[in-house]
Amino acid sequence: MNVSSKETAQRSISAVDLFCGIGGMTHGLQQADIKVNAGIDIDKTCKYAYEKNNRTRFICEDIRSVTNTGLAALYPENDIKLLVGCAPCQPFSSHTRKNKSRISDEKWGLLAYMTKLIEHVKPEMVAIENVPSIRKQKVFTDFVAKLKSLEYHVFCDSVSCPDYGIPQTRRRLVLIASIFGKAFLIPKTHQNLQNETLGFTGLSTYQTVRETIGDLEKITHGQVSKKDPLHRARKLKKVNQERIKQSRPGGTWLDWDPDLRAPCHKKGSGQTYKSVYARMEWDKPAPTVTTQFYNFGTGRFGHPEQDRGLSLREGALLQTFPKDYDFINPTHPVSFTRLGIHIGNAVPVQLATVIGQSIRKHLENINHE
Repeated sequence: MNVSSKETAQRSISAVDLFCGIGGMTHGLQQADIKVNAGIDIDKTCKYAYEKNNRTRFICEDIRSVTNTGLAALYPENDIKLLVGCAPCQPFSSHTRKNKSRISDEKWGLLAYMTKLIEHVKPEMVAIENVPSIRKQKVFTDFVAKLKSLEYHVFCDSVSCPDYGIPQTRRRLVLIASIFGKAFLIPKTHQNLQNETLGFTGLSTYQTVRETIGDLEKITHGQVSKKDPLHRARKLKKVNQERIKQSRPGGTWLDWDPDLRAPCHKKGSGQTYKSVYARMEWDKPAPTVTTQFYNFGTGRFGHPEQDRGLSLREGALLQTFPKDYDFINPTHPVSFTRLGIHIGNAVPVQLATVIGQSIRKHLENINHE
């Protein structure tokens, strides 16, 4: 449907965040001056961090239980309704898609439930973030087709996170749909000078590991900072202590003495897995932060200099959470597994800010047409 610019003028943007987790998307939207009325997630352990760091409430509920009237009630009258949703990406990742049994994973259907909510609540704008490979899945193509049938203008593209100041080589799919007209993502803000001709372009260079975590105090494996309880590194087994001592930034397990190599490395099938048990490089973006980023052996998650894996705070900073973002509920014991899932599954805050800025710019353009 075509909506005149007069209808958008003087109206506030008001968002609800589905699959909100600990608030990466919400926090980023707030940094873009978009009001978030509530976050909804089935994981009750996300409530503390979400509410502690964001000026809104956490609703612990399965999206399949969210009613049309319940969702509609979260939006103030006359606000421009924005619905954002970052459905769990595990069913769509390249790793889990190799296991055909995951086709039956109930998470595949969560996007369909979001579609039903959109059809009935009719938010003026919709935004989602997910893994790029979701574009090949029928559940996603059906989602886009339904948006278009409801007369949304749909922008959808794969985004390289370093191009927007996020210090990791993650690629994410971003979709922005609007009933007002063609949506878009704001221009890139950063560039890799190694791949560009020298000269002033007006863009910043890629954010690096050094710029992101280089000023944190030194800790050893198994140690917790006295200044920041989230700055803690998992204790390494003796063999991994020896392995990381022989690891160099950007190197592989081939740098180790042969007797330190794992049995899988000695098999033909393991020869190609060069990015596990490795250190990050100071002056490049980090690899994609996963839910296991605190484990030295699950990726290139060794500290560039110190003989340990990444701390929980370092993972959060690489996900562009602010340094003072509070993840630890004082009434619960600290769990590397739980906090790793919270941080690794989050939308990078800076990417959410870019999405929010793009939405605001789109609406400004509509208002000036």
